[in-house]
Amino acid sequence: MQPVPTRAVMLRQVRDRLAAGGIEEPEADARALLLEATGLAPLDLITGAGEALDAGAAARLESLVVRRLAGEPVGRIRGQRLFWGLPIRLSVGTLEPRHDSEALIEEALSRFEARRGEALRVLDLGTGSGCLLLALLSEWPMARGLGIDLSDDAVRTASANAALNGLDGRSIFRTGSWTTAVSEAECRAGFDLVISNPPYIPAEEIAALAPEVRSHDPRLALDGGPDGLDAYRAIIPALAGLIAPGGGTVLEIGAGQASDVSALARTAGFAEISTRRDLGGHVRAIGLWTS
Repeated sequence: MQPVPTRAVMLRQVRDRLAAGGIEEPEADARALLLEATGLAPLDLITGAGEALDAGAAARLESLVVRRLAGEPVGRIRGQRLFWGLPIRLSVGTLEPRHDSEALIEEALSRFEARRGEALRVLDLGTGSGCLLLALLSEWPMARGLGIDLSDDAVRTASANAALNGLDGRSIFRTGSWTTAVSEAECRAGFDLVISNPPYIPAEEIAALAPEVRSHDPRLALDGGPDGLDAYRAIIPALAGLIAPGGGTVLEIGAGQASDVSALARTAGFAEISTRRDLGGHVRAIGLWTS
C-alpha cells in the first residue's frame, strides 16, 4: 500500500506537474489549487504541512490540476480572484481581473488624493465584474458609482460583487452600451471620474492569445475591432458631456496604444494627458483631464 501523501508532498508534486506543463507560476497556482481542493486556510498549509491529505481532497485536487493543465485559469477554477484586495467573483460574461489593471486605480487615487473624502461620482464603462468601480469605492468612503455593461450576466455579477464587499449601498449597475446608457439627469450632474477597461485587442490577434485568455475570457470584452481602437472611438468623443469640472477619465490601454489613444483624446479637446505603467513596465493606464 502506498503511503498517503502529506500536504507538503502533494504541494510539491502539483507544483512540479504544473511547471512541466508550462504553467508560468506553478508554485502560486499549486498552492491556490490545494487550498481550493481542501477548503483550508493559507496558514494551514504551513502549520499542517505534515498532515496527510484525505482521499476526497486528493481526488478534487487531481481534477483541478487537470483543468489547470488544460489552460483554465486558477481564477476561473476557483470562481473568483482578488483585485485590489477585494474578492471578486467571476462569470462567463466577465473578464478575469488582472493585477495590471490596478495601474488604473493607482492613477485615479493619485489624481484625487486631495479629494478622497468628497462625495465623488464615478462612472465605470464596460464594468464587467465591477472590480474597478468597487476598488475605488473601497478607497473613497463617500463616493458613489454607476457601472454599465452590455452583458446582462456581467451586470448581475458586478451587483453580486458589490454586495459581497459591502458596497451595494453606494453602487448601481445597469445594462447598456457605453455612454448611451447614462441618463440625461446623470449627464447634467456629471461624473468626477470616468474609468474603463474597454476591449482593445485587435480582432485578428485574439486567436494568438494565451489559452487562459482566448478560451475563457468573453470575446465581447476582448475584441477591439480591426485595430483595437473601436471602443476608444466610441467613448472618448462622448466624455465632454459626462465629466464634471475638475474631473477626468482613466482608461486601460494595450501595449503600444498610448500614442493612438492620446491622438483621439487631443482631437476631443483633452490637453492634459497622463500615463501610468503596469508591473511589467508597459503603459497600461492613460488619464485624460479637464481643467
